[in-house]
Amino acid sequence: MIDSINCNFSIEGKGDPLFLVHGIGATKNAWQYILPKLIKNFTVITYDLRGHGNSPKPKNEFGLDELVADLERIRQISGFKKAHFAGHSLGGMICPAYSRKFPNRVISLGLLSTAAGRTKKDILKITNIIKAMEENGIPETLKVLTNRWFTNEFIKNHYDVVKQRLEEVIKTDARIFLNVFRIYAKIEMAHWLSTVTAPSLVLTGEQDEGCNPRLNRFIAKNLKKSKLVILPKYKHSLLLEAPNAVSKELISFMSKFKIK
Repeated sequence: MIDSINCNFSIEGKGDPLFLVHGIGATKNAWQYILPKLIKNFTVITYDLRGHGNSPKPKNEFGLDELVADLERIRQISGFKKAHFAGHSLGGMICPAYSRKFPNRVISLGLLSTAAGRTKKDILKITNIIKAMEENGIPETLKVLTNRWFTNEFIKNHYDVVKQRLEEVIKTDARIFLNVFRIYAKIEMAHWLSTVTAPSLVLTGEQDEGCNPRLNRFIAKNLKKSKLVILPKYKHSLLLEAPNAVSKELISFMSKFKIK
């Protein structure tokens, strides 16, 4: 039996429900710059993944199945029978996995800055990052990740936002952070993407190194119904650096699909 946790969540807005799932070492506040646009079109449910933000910390190691179970528990508690689901990075893996298990609960999906169809070289890069974190510590490795997450221009002009994101990671329990990073590294959706039936927006940044356009073209090609969007110049942290572009694409795509 898969154990689920009562995660901390919030509901605001009006319209069809939309669940938003953040990535590694973040919280539901990852969506703070996107929410003002989305809540005009959807009833938005944001939450902290287990072990993140104000959600309980599990004692034992967990995997993708538990993260999917947590999301279903929130859906049950919130009372929405069907909804849209969008996730960033690891969240972009949780959402299609949820759709695969609960297809009748899903109206549409948003897969933002995520990955599938990784090569051995891609996997080696992620493995090396985890190894560096284990050997040198997470704060030290963040110096490398900062340049992978944000463009140089954004780091220069909005370092306060960058600093807040880095502090959020450091505040996350190291055991939890490495746990979810390993989940992100080990998941390979290539084997089951074709079984996901929900219409899906696949979106990433042109310069996102870990979730690059090649991997997202693979995702879009293997899904039954998809739209691919590559945002010019951006890297991984699209929610913070390009909130207007991301919210525009989500609203445009998901508004085409209504609860029947």
